[in-house]
Amino acid sequence: MTESQPIVGLDGLPLRGSMSSYQGAGVGHGGQLARWSPGVKTADAALLPDLKMGNARSEDVVRNNAFAANGVQLHVDNIVGDHFRLSYKPRWESLGVREEEARAFIRDVEQIWLEVAEDPVGCYLDAERKRTFTMMMRETVSVHTRLGEDFAVAEWLDRPGSLISTAIKSVSPKRVSNPSGGFDSEIIRAGIEHDEHGAALAYHIRQGVSAGYGLGDGMGRTWKRVSRETVWGRAKVIHTFEPMEDGQTRGANQFLSVLEQLQILPKLHHTTLQKAVVNAMYAVALESDLGPEAGMALLGADSGVELQGYMQKIAAFRGGGLNIGGGVKALQMMPNERLNLLTSGNADNGYTDLEDGVLGWIAAGLNLSKEGLSKNWKQMSFSTARASMLAEFCYFMGRRKIIPSRKGQVIFRLVLEDLLHSGVLKLPKGANRDFYQAIAAWCNCEFIGSGRMAIDGLKDVKEAILRIEYGLSTYEKELAQMGLDYQEVFKQQVREQEERKQAGLPRPAWMQIDNFAQDDQQAAEA
Repeated sequence: MTESQPIVGLDGLPLRGSMSSYQGAGVGHGGQLARWSPGVKTADAALLPDLKMGNARSEDVVRNNAFAANGVQLHVDNIVGDHFRLSYKPRWESLGVREEEARAFIRDVEQIWLEVAEDPVGCYLDAERKRTFTMMMRETVSVHTRLGEDFAVAEWLDRPGSLISTAIKSVSPKRVSNPSGGFDSEIIRAGIEHDEHGAALAYHIRQGVSAGYGLGDGMGRTWKRVSRETVWGRAKVIHTFEPMEDGQTRGANQFLSVLEQLQILPKLHHTTLQKAVVNAMYAVALESDLGPEAGMALLGADSGVELQGYMQKIAAFRGGGLNIGGGVKALQMMPNERLNLLTSGNADNGYTDLEDGVLGWIAAGLNLSKEGLSKNWKQMSFSTARASMLAEFCYFMGRRKIIPSRKGQVIFRLVLEDLLHSGVLKLPKGANRDFYQAIAAWCNCEFIGSGRMAIDGLKDVKEAILRIEYGLSTYEKELAQMGLDYQEVFKQQVREQEERKQAGLPRPAWMQIDNFAQDDQQAAEA
């Protein structure tokens, strides 16, 4: 009795085995996935061996590729904007502080923070005295987009004219590495020391300056070990990135999934441009019925006398061409000669569609709209533009919370501690816990960045008023989406109303929700 043979697929493997698993984890239709066997790796194992090369390529395309540079700029402008405002929100109820005293403390803190953080001349918050706080946050988003993470070191510098001694020194992620370029180990990986739970203990930062005139990498040959925090918990190194897996040490830059497309697109563009130039040129070929024997006799002559004489006779014959007038002369050809004009083929040859597809791939990898990345909105309708804007806004809000807001909260904590230590600020009366007993409660804050773009401003205003009137939102949330602080807006409105009253001007006629409803009804009837 013969044994039954299993039914096999096109790849020669038993069909039942391939049907019993996920199709993507099997051999695929026709065995197309049979040779696709990527290794299972941790985030560090996949990223750290190629971290230096990936970051170098990312910075190269940002320097030399217009789409990559625009992708970084879109992140900076939409996540941070032109002013990164502090919205201080201490948990005063849990701290035992009365509301009136809490409001007064919030007002004092925000005013002093604005003086310290956004000083355009002193720039004392920056150790290099080049950046305001908003500029620091814009740089943070730019570095994080290009390199996947951001580093900064908190210094203590006593400088005349400054209310604070806290100074933030930006540190390029490229400078954080193992001392002397050593191999990774269980204790130190990619320049960061860890404890047994994976928490960072210290960072190794390369010291030095450039050798001059672009020579060398500018990062020196010595390393400095900087602990993560002081013994009382004050941050010394601020490492900002979004881990995607347990045990992840460093961040992956935004361009890793699209570097190949970004590197190929300029070459494709240059090749197409050269082809277009060739297409604008022409070539002329003159064909003759001169027999092969006579041609070989002329070309094969040793002295070249026969060939030279032949060419002189043809030149003399064509020298008497027909003069049409105006400097135009027609070529007179020998018997049995033909003049052919040669041109190149189609210069585009599908380039526009191919570029559009590549741009879509790049935009998806950068979480941006293809139209915004390419600055081409000619094929967008109102509906698609609004849907694209809302999708991008959700992405930007998430990145704002994880990247600049998180770093800003750490910096605010350092500055608030500094101001309390120096006596510039004092905690409100009645607090049942001091600063170090409730750091999270005293330092709770948010930051307001760039507002959401409005395609139809009138409709957006109507929606905002309806949400507020029906209790679905607040002025704080709606104005924050516009990039504004509701308290600043309210104060300015009160001042303007008083000034209008003093000037004898009538009070502004605010548009009410009934007017909007009436306008919508009239538009629908029309």
